[in-house]
Amino acid sequence: MYSQDTRTVLTLDAGGQSFRFSAMRGNSEVVKSVRLIPNVSSLEHCLSTLVEGFTQVNRQLSEPPVAISFAFPGPADYPTGVIGDLPNVPSFKGGVPLKAFLEQRFGLPVFINNDGDLFAYGEALAGFLPHVNRLLEKAGSRRRYKNLIGVTLGTGFGCGVVQGVALNVGDNAAAAEVWCMRAKNLPDCIAEDTVNSSAVIRAYRQEAGNDLNVSSQEVYEIAKGAREGNRAAALRSLELLGNSLGDALANILAVVDGLVVVGGGIAQAHDLFMPHAIAAINATIGRADGSRVPRIEITAYNVEDELELGKFLKGSPKKVTIPGTDISVDYDPVKKAGIGVTKLGDLRAISIGAYSFALHQLDKA
Repeated sequence: MYSQDTRTVLTLDAGGQSFRFSAMRGNSEVVKSVRLIPNVSSLEHCLSTLVEGFTQVNRQLSEPPVAISFAFPGPADYPTGVIGDLPNVPSFKGGVPLKAFLEQRFGLPVFINNDGDLFAYGEALAGFLPHVNRLLEKAGSRRRYKNLIGVTLGTGFGCGVVQGVALNVGDNAAAAEVWCMRAKNLPDCIAEDTVNSSAVIRAYRQEAGNDLNVSSQEVYEIAKGAREGNRAAALRSLELLGNSLGDALANILAVVDGLVVVGGGIAQAHDLFMPHAIAAINATIGRADGSRVPRIEITAYNVEDELELGKFLKGSPKKVTIPGTDISVDYDPVKKAGIGVTKLGDLRAISIGAYSFALHQLDKA
């Protein structure tokens, strides 16, 4: 909804071992990005790197920015902008009021969120959600979606929830922290340990019976037959990931009724793990009397699969008659959730999410 907006927001990608600074206007980057490497062991150096990066980007602009908005690792109190003890940034131990620090330095409002939230927000406003709604409109369906669950599968398990045009951050800035849900495959462990890149590698090694040094990307290539290796073990590792992901998504969909978009480095393997995730969501579950019922009320469809997409778009419409009359009412008894992969790419989705979140907050003020 901000694709034509003329305001500029400074942004930051704080992933990996470097900080990438940029600026967005109308959902697009408008400067040459600046990449700097912080000394994470020194708070002074880390903060000075942030100031230097935003300053370099600001110098490239022809007009002043209206805000700074970016994703930063947690734990954190995102509304107040206080970053807690970061495992990969030891200098932040004890808590650092990063929002207040940057606001004092630049005289601009600063908005900080986690990457899962901003990924979901970007895909909700400019990516997967409008993409699916356009497909529904083209197919002549009356159904439209307003809610989106965005999950990222990489070194961790991130998530964000958008309802309407609002990002649900929660009363404690802890909404959608699904990484700590119980894992289906390892009931005494967190879900993140079964749906990240390490889980794929670990499962491959266990299934193959060796300790080969492989990456999750290489496991996917082995599973596709594009690289030598134990293909059965590779396929099994992605099946296990899909089973665990599907169980987690079923839990989330039972609370948040909407679409699901998947991003992160592992998303490229969706053709192999997504069918298992869909099957897990659409499975049955037992009751105390021995009977079985659907896992959730919603039926999931893989919209990246042409056949599944067709079923999702067509729906299951029927007409029911008002008792005592010959008047009928349209009715679709099948509740549906479309599940697919990012349409923007992780970085662009997060950047658009950061940009849109800042403007949305400014417009509400």
